[in-house]
Amino acid sequence: MAGPGGEAESSSLVRRQRELASLYAIAKSLTALGELDEVLRSIVRHAHDLIGTDFTYLSLVGPDGRLSARASEGTISASFLAAGIPAHVGLGGKVLRTRSPHWVSDYAVATLFDHDPDFDRVAKVEALVALLGVPLVIRGEAVGALFAADRSERSFQADEIALLSAFADHAAVALDNARLYDASRTALQELRTAYRKIEDTMAVMERAQAIHEALTGVVLRGGTPDDVVQLLADQLGGSVALLDLTGAALVRRASASVPCRTPPETDLADAVVNARRSGRCTTSVDPAGTAHSVASIQAGDSYLGALAWSREAGLGAPDDADVRTLERATHILGLLILKERAVAEAGERLSGELLTDLMVGGPGISPAQRARTRARNIDADRLDLVLVADSPTLSPTDLSRYLHDIARDRSALAGEHLGRATMVLPSDDDDRTVEEVHRRLRRTLGGPVVVVGERAVNHDWARAFSLASRCAAVVRALGHTDLGATTARYALYAMVFDTERVRDLDRFIAGSLGPLLDYDRRRGTDLVGTLGAYHVHRANVAATARALHLHVNTLLKRLDRAGKVLGLDCRQDNDLELRLALRLHQLREVVPAPA
Repeated sequence: MAGPGGEAESSSLVRRQRELASLYAIAKSLTALGELDEVLRSIVRHAHDLIGTDFTYLSLVGPDGRLSARASEGTISASFLAAGIPAHVGLGGKVLRTRSPHWVSDYAVATLFDHDPDFDRVAKVEALVALLGVPLVIRGEAVGALFAADRSERSFQADEIALLSAFADHAAVALDNARLYDASRTALQELRTAYRKIEDTMAVMERAQAIHEALTGVVLRGGTPDDVVQLLADQLGGSVALLDLTGAALVRRASASVPCRTPPETDLADAVVNARRSGRCTTSVDPAGTAHSVASIQAGDSYLGALAWSREAGLGAPDDADVRTLERATHILGLLILKERAVAEAGERLSGELLTDLMVGGPGISPAQRARTRARNIDADRLDLVLVADSPTLSPTDLSRYLHDIARDRSALAGEHLGRATMVLPSDDDDRTVEEVHRRLRRTLGGPVVVVGERAVNHDWARAFSLASRCAAVVRALGHTDLGATTARYALYAMVFDTERVRDLDRFIAGSLGPLLDYDRRRGTDLVGTLGAYHVHRANVAATARALHLHVNTLLKRLDRAGKVLGLDCRQDNDLELRLALRLHQLREVVPAPA
């Protein structure tokens, strides 16, 4: 029987599947270019079912400048649907003005916008209390809003806002499609006398329609962004590149029949900025005569990347249908990127949970743990190496995401455990495995990273994690910032990071520094720290005094006092045992307590 966590996880996955199925159903309906009101009613109905509010409605700004409802689900008052308000007042006015979602838990007492008396009256009849509104934006213009309302006070969560925004994006696409469809009919009527031109226009439209249907088919068949980019390259000709948030190319594909040189990302930087700023596809021609059309990929207010289409000189400017195809493809890619991101985040969360379960539940593997790891095609019995990673530029959470990519390739588990980016993985050669993981992280991050590994004996992952974490602290304290190594490489310092050798360390330090440590505790002084700094600075009195912000005479007196307590001349004797004890004492101070 599944536990509460499993039931919650299953419920969350079912809900996510329902959401994606509804979004794909709406995306498919847009390819038919059907009646606008029917599509909007379908969007509102799906939004109402999934958001779970008492009623949902969609309003558009009319020619008279008033915001009026065009579709609704769950309303009971005819006067509510007939009401219209100026587009600059109410919650709808704030949504249109800012082009961003806004919500109130109690509409009647809300003060963040100007109320419209007429709408307040019909809202009271409808018993409207909590209200969430998200904008419908077409090429940078807010043309309406999609609302979800409850008849009791409530707060709206981030996932609800994101889901309603996704439906609003589809409604905006439906409006855009309807406008394009009306424009096409008008053009056909005006060009009846030019039969050949009509044929050319129809051929272009049919081609665009076929491409759009093919793009939607890719999504419904479970295709990837690579498949979409290849389809565009085959249909449009030239080359197509999918760029990430930073402008780097994630996917590059070229047409087999009409190839084109794929430009470097730097050549597209300005076009990407212009497309993102304008919200529309922008076209430019480089000095070599190659034309580049770039459209940004947006999901609500989130920028997800860009799509770039390049073709050789002599092919002329792209027609509107091709530009619209490129823009519509960004909607498809936005859905796929969000889907992949959701799947990746779910996988990362599950991997992290399993890793934590093994850490806190060991030593040993329970039947439940074995079943959960086997379900992910991971052999728990072979997870015999624990790695911790540390980067000066990334948080453990962000670093864990990169470890997840490596874990998927190595049948391993990764996640953040006790504030550390951690991975447990199979290994036949620990030194080589740690070095390989370090090289891959180093190449991905483009900067220094420390990776320390420890073999887990008898499935005692917690002890291996503790040793690797404490050894990593020693590595940093020694000044090493970029390496991949096992704890065996630092065996000289094992007494510091191995908790089973704490007594050995205590005895060694007590035998060498014991009298001085006791003196510091009784007098409240720090002669041990002074002596340690003196040796760190290679017995250079002036440099040590500067580092400790002391006068040279004061430093000399402290060194003499330390020598009397220890029974030696600290300024003359080069006692290796004393220096080693000071160093181990310093390292012990920076190593975290056992996990």
